[in-house]
Amino acid sequence: MDSNKNMGNSVFIISLLLTLIFIIWGVFFTDNLSKVTDIFYNGSIDYLGWVYLGATLFFVIFSIYLLFSKYGDIRLGKKTDRPDFNTASWLAMLFGAGMGIGIVYWSVAEPVTHYTSPPYGEGYTVDAANTAMKYTFFHWGLDPWAIYTVIGLALAFFQYNKRLPAAISSAFHPILGDKIYGPIGKTIDILSIFATVFGIATSLGLGAMQVTAGMHVLFGVPNQLFVQMIVIVVATVIFIISINTGLERGIQYLSNAAMILSLAIMLLILIVGPTLTVIKVFFNTTGLYVSDFIHMSLRLKPFGEGEWIASWTLFYWAWWIAWAPFVGMFIARVSKGRTVREFVIGVLVVPTLGTCLWMSIFGGSALELVLNSDNHDLAKKITKDVSLSIFTFFDYLPLSSVLSILGFAVVAIYYITVADTATFVLGMLSEGGTLNPSNKIKMTWGVIQSALAAVLLLAGGLNVLQTASIAAALPFAIILVVMCFSLVKGLKSEVEVQRGNKRSVHHS
Repeated sequence: MDSNKNMGNSVFIISLLLTLIFIIWGVFFTDNLSKVTDIFYNGSIDYLGWVYLGATLFFVIFSIYLLFSKYGDIRLGKKTDRPDFNTASWLAMLFGAGMGIGIVYWSVAEPVTHYTSPPYGEGYTVDAANTAMKYTFFHWGLDPWAIYTVIGLALAFFQYNKRLPAAISSAFHPILGDKIYGPIGKTIDILSIFATVFGIATSLGLGAMQVTAGMHVLFGVPNQLFVQMIVIVVATVIFIISINTGLERGIQYLSNAAMILSLAIMLLILIVGPTLTVIKVFFNTTGLYVSDFIHMSLRLKPFGEGEWIASWTLFYWAWWIAWAPFVGMFIARVSKGRTVREFVIGVLVVPTLGTCLWMSIFGGSALELVLNSDNHDLAKKITKDVSLSIFTFFDYLPLSSVLSILGFAVVAIYYITVADTATFVLGMLSEGGTLNPSNKIKMTWGVIQSALAAVLLLAGGLNVLQTASIAAALPFAIILVVMCFSLVKGLKSEVEVQRGNKRSVHHS
């Protein structure tokens, strides 16, 4: 056990040093950092964009295969284990960790942006509106959730069925054996912490911008960098308090609250917004999404400019993969006692439907407003300041102040939930895979994440941040593909063990 503790410490120390080097680089050599991250990013997208596309499509197919496979009945944990959380709380926590603030941030901005500059065809047309919704479903639908399904299931299985530590490296036990405790395993864990820290910092940076934008709209607070810094500091204090209440209380309550408020907003918009349009958008876009899924999944434009694909689809796939270690660890942590089939339905199917419904309500209503000839400036307003987009959209609806307050509350709660969940997971990863990390380590990571978000906002903001998280995602995409094969090996041996047990019972 002692070697495990030391391994945890060395992983913690190395990841910490790497992150600190990055923070110092960001503060003192800002331009150089942007240059280097840009070169990395452009290189990975130009030369290896196909890796992202191929891997992500593979995860979708693999997750659907698991749903219908003979492994569906395997329970995560002992046969007698039952889930720790009821299904509604479980789904709320998955959703908060997996999408959280992003879904609020982009639900209006993305469809409208695609409508003004679509991946193909003319902007500002009805066709562009349909294409915009189709691509929004694509970017937020099966693909991200399949990435989470694959990693979450692998981690849960090796943690609960094979009794291995809660670390990313544990998922490679069938392939690497006990080498997971050595340098190879440590490298995988350090990479996953690094990817997590940057993914989260990006999200916290985005969140701080959106919370500040919300305060500007609601209370007239100036929408400036200085205020964004204060938001990060205050949020850090709040989530450090919340960290100390643990998973069962803090994160569960926060996720449930965010879920209830999100449902309230969706219902309100459905009632005061263009209800019929929303329903039609949901059905129509689902059809387009399903029928064009393979084409969108493999679309790369070998002849001509692929800039749109690089800046949207490939960016998203890399982003979801950078988030995967964090979301996967968290989903595994809350999914003990579920069967593989329940897990895939809960992590792949239900959230995809929920996300598409949410996008139809927000995106569909926004596009209906934009297409309405009286609101010509709305599209320009939304695309001009993305962090304000959801509040700009509310202004055009009845009950706009109620919606804005609810929207602000959801953003604020998701913001704290993500920070909270992330520090929990970083604690697990850096303490050699313990399921209940110490508050000291969680607080250390909490402060570091916030510092990183602040530094990168100061250093020219989000672009550097996003670029950094994507640079970390490429090696991780390959790690995830290998993880799928490792998982199948593990599941196969589990089925054989169970079959053996049955046989021995019969013979005795």
